[in-house]
Amino acid sequence: MSLQTAPTPAEFAEAVNESMPIAERLFTELEEKTADGVGVTRGSYGEGEQIAHDLLQGAATSLNLEISKDPAGNLYMTLPGEDRDAPAWFVGSHLDSVYHGGNFDGAAGVIAGVTAQAALQRLQITPARDITVMGIRAEECSTWFVGHHGGHLGSRAVLGLLWPGEMESAVHVHTGRTLAQCMDDAGFDSSYFRESNQPYLRPDNVKGYFELHIEQGPVLHHEGFPVGIVTGIRGCLRARSAYTTGVYTHSGAVPQEMRRDAVLGTAELMLDIEKQCTEARASGRDMVFAAGKFFTDSDHHSIVKVPGSVGFAIDIRSQDTVVLEEMQTYVTKRAAEINKRRGIEIDLNEMSLVTPAVMDKGYRAHMQRGAKLLDVSYMDIPSGAGHDAADFHDVGIPAAMIFIRNDHGSHNPDEAMELDDFALGTRLLAWTLATLDE
Repeated sequence: MSLQTAPTPAEFAEAVNESMPIAERLFTELEEKTADGVGVTRGSYGEGEQIAHDLLQGAATSLNLEISKDPAGNLYMTLPGEDRDAPAWFVGSHLDSVYHGGNFDGAAGVIAGVTAQAALQRLQITPARDITVMGIRAEECSTWFVGHHGGHLGSRAVLGLLWPGEMESAVHVHTGRTLAQCMDDAGFDSSYFRESNQPYLRPDNVKGYFELHIEQGPVLHHEGFPVGIVTGIRGCLRARSAYTTGVYTHSGAVPQEMRRDAVLGTAELMLDIEKQCTEARASGRDMVFAAGKFFTDSDHHSIVKVPGSVGFAIDIRSQDTVVLEEMQTYVTKRAAEINKRRGIEIDLNEMSLVTPAVMDKGYRAHMQRGAKLLDVSYMDIPSGAGHDAADFHDVGIPAAMIFIRNDHGSHNPDEAMELDDFALGTRLLAWTLATLDE
């Protein structure tokens, strides 16, 4: 449908508003059925994630959408288009969450897609090509899987991006089961990804990918915009399962210079990385850093012991691939220097580097025009967090993202997206899907 033949902005607004009860019901049921007493928990390939998939599938079935799944368990809900053989527009996000997370991170994008499909049905629009909403598995897998893996396991599996052996080297943090075993336990088919050289999703069957997501920082809230159009997604350098080995000894009897303290050595590395981050930002380069895990061994640690072991993780992010590559060299070299001087062993294991992704300029320009027509106040904004959209970009499928204002950040129970803001973003999404084909 072209811009000239599309319904008016007022008609799009009305159709989305009339479809909002679908979204409200889904958000309410998701929260009720996956509540954990603090927030919500929808573990990758776990019970909560499956509850979310079942709820979305039920909503899609009530809208007479076509339902299918792939061998990784990703859910597809399709509004048929005029040309069934043409590559489809895809709208997607994830339905898992972190432990004790919020109700909107990920799920808002899938619910927005289904709500947009319902609005197009109300407008009696048959799109030029299929519009498929994808409920993606295991985007939050960094919470649920340790070992050597590249994250975003549900989307990367079907895009052909899994590393050799990754189905076995990704290990569930609670059960010790491999990704392949977890996938099979959930009723899906891990053998497809070990035996097939053909990605399930490719540029010849996906025209473009769109993802609506809550903003995970404070920028939109601070600047007073309900909607953001994402310019790009930071890449990341991660050591997921790093470990330092020193020597346990008496905390009072051994002279300081004779200790091989695992905590102090690891802390030195963390502070050195922070210093590099501060210097990079002062010179105008993009970089952020966190050590999201840092723990001694509860079976051995004591106030009267020099700590002999520390488990930790490193997460460095930047919109500049060169920064990430330089930091990979720096961290490796600095760890070796600290090891030699302190007599400890900092083992970074295998570090993973994910390159930044630039969102499609044409799609962004189209959405900017739509936002003005639809009276949706927006700002252009980069994403500091990773998203499945980056994986589609990495295989040559153009991608774009819409952010929704969200107070209190994400990955916590206090996410605070307003449904009025969500409706504005969904209005822009529906308009974009209806008007991109001219």
